[in-house]
Amino acid sequence: MSGVPFRTDEEVTAALPRVVAHLREGGLIAYPTETVYGLGSRARAPEVQALARLKGRRLDKPFLLLVADRDMAEAQGLGFSESATALARAFWPGPLTLVLSGGSGHLPDTLRGPEGGIARLVRALGEPLTSTSANLPGSPPAPGAEAIRRDFAPAVEAGTLLILDGGVLGNSPPSTVVDCTQSSPRLVREGAVTLAELRRAVGRMAP
Repeated sequence: MSGVPFRTDEEVTAALPRVVAHLREGGLIAYPTETVYGLGSRARAPEVQALARLKGRRLDKPFLLLVADRDMAEAQGLGFSESATALARAFWPGPLTLVLSGGSGHLPDTLRGPEGGIARLVRALGEPLTSTSANLPGSPPAPGAEAIRRDFAPAVEAGTLLILDGGVLGNSPPSTVVDCTQSSPRLVREGAVTLAELRRAVGRMAP
């Protein structure tokens, strides 16, 4: 079986033990988010490297990190500026990615990048998950489980990649990315949360 249903609350609850066990054994997952399907693993160096190989991604291009809450982020050595604190309070959980300083000694360099810089599953696992869009380089993100099975067939058939089937997602923009590593926040990518919404929610703390 290449995937598990992950649409209703009942299906999510039933699937969690299997998915957590798969991740703790070093496996990779494909999962639905608020915007697009993502590929992920635990934030451990061998598993992040396996994820990079699966996607054909350069190792010097950092991955995102999914956390259940601010406490989990700080447990990984990540620091929150005043702006990051305000943005996280206003928009987490949600499609807002913050670039934070720190993480040295806690996270693989592949996750931190050159600048140092699915809530229930993350809570059940008890540690962060990595995240990158579920697509091959140069291709658009997969809209659903069938496209993931097609694009990553060898890993699915080998049991390395487990697909959490949340159905076909709408044509939603990706998460908004804000760099909070400097004194003033910088908008890296405007996505599901608009710049106007950021400024309306946190005022001068927004980019």
